Amino acid sequence: MIVSINYLFWLLGAIIAVIAVMILGDRTHPKRFQTGSFWAIYAMIFLVGDRLPAELVGILVIAMALLAGLGGVVASQARGHLSESARHESARRLGNKLFIPALTIPAVTVIGTLLAPYLVFHARPLFDPKNVTLLSFGLGCIVAAGFSCWLTRDSVGQSIRETRRLTESLGWAVVLPQLLGTLGLVFSETGVGKAVAFLSTAYINMDLKLIAVLVYCIGMALFTMVMGNAFAAFPVMTGGIGVPILIGMHHGDPAIMAAIGMFSGYCGTLLTPMAANFNMVPAALLELPDKNAVIKAQAPTALVLLTVNIVLMYVLMFR
Repeated sequence: MIVSINYLFWLLGAIIAVIAVMILGDRTHPKRFQTGSFWAIYAMIFLVGDRLPAELVGILVIAMALLAGLGGVVASQARGHLSESARHESARRLGNKLFIPALTIPAVTVIGTLLAPYLVFHARPLFDPKNVTLLSFGLGCIVAAGFSCWLTRDSVGQSIRETRRLTESLGWAVVLPQLLGTLGLVFSETGVGKAVAFLSTAYINMDLKLIAVLVYCIGMALFTMVMGNAFAAFPVMTGGIGVPILIGMHHGDPAIMAAIGMFSGYCGTLLTPMAANFNMVPAALLELPDKNAVIKAQAPTALVLLTVNIVLMYVLMFR
């Protein structure tokens, strides 16, 4: 039997389904039916999404967007969480040991990725070769969760309650990476890159190398801010400006364009709430009163780095 990525999808779907049931059964929740339905739909997509018609999955995603957009996905003061004093006492007792479960995840991921080619039984690999890293990462999360329960002397039930708390704190932003990855594919398939090229060349003088570099680097940052992911912005800007203008017209170095272009996109990552994993999750985990506190702290660095990237690309690319 080959362990495929579907096993992780089913596990994640089961956890989200439990969270949905907990919310639906919480009579103190201000919007338990809307919020519970949002997470129930999300769980369904993970559990049986590959068996449903694509059109139905699309309708379910639209329903999730409507629930979130109309303010139906909110957090509650759910019962069963550890008190503030209990959490401080646990942190004091464990000290730096709290970092061990977090470090377990990358350790297991690396070990699993390196050992996977050797885990072959009866000429069949144990892990799906196409998703070795993701499967190792998922295994690392499972091992870290079990180790955390042992280290803190808490139950699996308490870990699920804390999972609910964090999930509700993050809210609909949890689904952003998955949706934005799909958005990047949609943009690529619908020819957004060509549209960007047409608009840019029609209204901006791309004969000047500096102007072309400015449009490409700033465009990478802006598209990343919209899409929340530099990898999704890269094919749009590179197909529209990078390849035809910087390389085709001005004969620039493609390696430098790709490296500094991606770095420019990362500057946009520092400036947008759409990059939920980087900017919204830390604010929620640290329970900051300002959800945009991380972005505000990163903004000056992002703008300085973007300026440096523009200078470096102009200086290095056309030597």
